[in-house]
Amino acid sequence: MKKKEAAGFAVYSVVKIVVIILVVMVIYRLGSMAFSYGERIFGEPPMEDAPGTDIVITVSSEDSMKDIAEKMESAGLIRDAGLFVLQEKLAGYKEGVKAGTYTLNTSMTPEEMIQTMAASSDEGDADNDNG
Repeated sequence: MKKKEAAGFAVYSVVKIVVIILVVMVIYRLGSMAFSYGERIFGEPPMEDAPGTDIVITVSSEDSMKDIAEKMESAGLIRDAGLFVLQEKLAGYKEGVKAGTYTLNTSMTPEEMIQTMAASSDEGDADNDNG
């Protein structure tokens, strides 16, 4: 009887250790993924080194931020539309991206693109040329 109890306790202990190891591994993996994603949110590099390529993007007042981000991703200005939407929300521009036609460059960071598209135009036209 004692041998069965000892064997049962040994198996229980091994299973418990394996579960703890798996939980630690999952937490580590999720933590490293969260760190990597957070690093990309605040430090996403440009698509190309300078001088890059100028690309004209037109934003209409009906476009949602998701629509704008998808246009930019398909144009090759950003890597991840979903990430760009989050970057724009965290950028802190109260009025957000304004409608207009923008000349953006593949050597610009997402933060620089958001800044360009959120800047108010004193002359009344929305054509911004960053080259």
